[in-house]
Formats: sequence, C-alpha cells, structure tokens
Amino acid sequence: MSTFNDDMNYDDAPPPEESSNRTFLFAAGGLGLLVLIALLCLGAYVLFSLNSGRSAESTAAAQATQQAATIQAGLTQTAIAQALTATSGATSTLPPTSTPVVAQSSVTAGATVNPATATVGAAFTQIAVSTQTVVSTAFIPTSTALPNTGFADEAGIPSLLIAAIAFVVLIFLVRRLRAAPTR
Repeated sequence: MSTFNDDMNYDDAPPPEESSNRTFLFAAGGLGLLVLIALLCLGAYVLFSLNSGRSAESTAAAQATQQAATIQAGLTQTAIAQALTATSGATSTLPPTSTPVVAQSSVTAGATVNPATATVGAAFTQIAVSTQTVVSTAFIPTSTALPNTGFADEAGIPSLLIAAIAFVVLIFLVRRLRAAPTR
C-alpha cells in the first residue's frame, strides 16, 4: 500500500502571480506627487524671498543715504546759526552735576567760519549731548534678525527631505520584497 495520492497533478509551472495592487500604486503616486509639490513650493519660496531681500537691502541703503544727507544739512545749518547768534552775554547756569566735562569751542568775534569745520564741530557737540541725555526708545533701531526657534532650526529642512525620500524608497523596497516569490 502506498500513501501517495496518485491523483495529484504535479506541474512544474510557476505559481500564479499576485494581482496588481492599484491602491498601493495610487498611494505611492500620491506621496511622490506630494513630495514634488513640496519641493516646487520650497523652490518658489526661496526664489521670492531672495528677491524681496535684495529690494529691502536697496531700500534700506537709499534710506540711510537720505538720512545721512539730512543729518549733514541739519548739522551745517545748526553750526551756522550758532555761529551767527553767539553772544558774550551772561547766561544762567545750573548747579554742578556729576556729568563728564566736554570741551567746547567758542567763536571769536570777526572770525571767518568754515562750513566744513562748523559741521564737524556741530556733530561733535550733538554726540556729546546725546551721550548725556536719555533717548526715547521709540527711535532706537531694533534687530531684524530672525529668532532661533522652531523645529526646522533644530532638525533641518534638508535632512527632513532626505528622510522623506528614504521612507518612500523603503516603502517601494518592502513592497517589492513582499511580492517576490519565495524559494
């Protein structure tokens, strides 16, 4: 007596292939499309931020030049006005304080005033006055640097993109290995 079943059909044909998994292909295509859209948006952001940064720099430079010209004209006019109205009359003085002594020049009668020298003298006078007085915080320039906070500063955008691409490749590799016939 034999324990073998003689009715079995032994074919050397390979087993039937698995049906294509369209759901997985749609999901993988959607993820790939999402990564592509994210890269395009990132490129557009970088392109537009560089352009606006350059225009902001040129605007700031123009404003600084205009402000310097205005200050220069104001200092010159102040120096000329002080030279013309200088008198030797008695003035009231305040009681002495603990402020540092600043040397001041006096205009002599009949002296010819050089506008360049008067401008420099007026600038030094205004600098000395500004170091002794309290300045309102409304006109103090503030820092325009970006804060160093957030997730992207710690992890880095390029490493996140590389990790996303690696995970998509891993998904395709695992899918391929699962579909491969076993020996």
